Amino acid sequence: MITNVPIGEASKASGVKVPTIRYYEQIGLLPVPPRTEGNRRLYDNSDVQRLLFIRHARDLGFEVDAIRTLLDLQDNPDQSCAAADSIARARLIDVEHRIAKLMSLKTELLRMLDCTAHGRIDQCRVIEILGNHEECLHPRH
Repeated sequence: MITNVPIGEASKASGVKVPTIRYYEQIGLLPVPPRTEGNRRLYDNSDVQRLLFIRHARDLGFEVDAIRTLLDLQDNPDQSCAAADSIARARLIDVEHRIAKLMSLKTELLRMLDCTAHGRIDQCRVIEILGNHEECLHPRH
């Protein structure tokens, strides 16, 4: 159990960098901790658990506002899970759109590379397609 540890130890325990912890305090994702007489922040286990939650949510690509809402839901556990599900579902839709766009880019890049690498630049498909966007299969990337 972690009790009354300085910011450096909270950082090590959570994997969140010290400036990021300060930022999370500043924007209200993490409560402002008590301080020592020397004005040093002190963190406990609940702070580290909250930092781990935030870090995991950020790793999954959730935006700060979504994380704020998810933390509010976590702080009020008697509520329905519907709001959390909705936030996660919206994130999944965003990820699926990004995957589709990346797959489209991959297809285009593979098509560009579908030529001999031993030719001259004036015959290079990569240069040709990049120089003439009309050659692209996908008008917007």
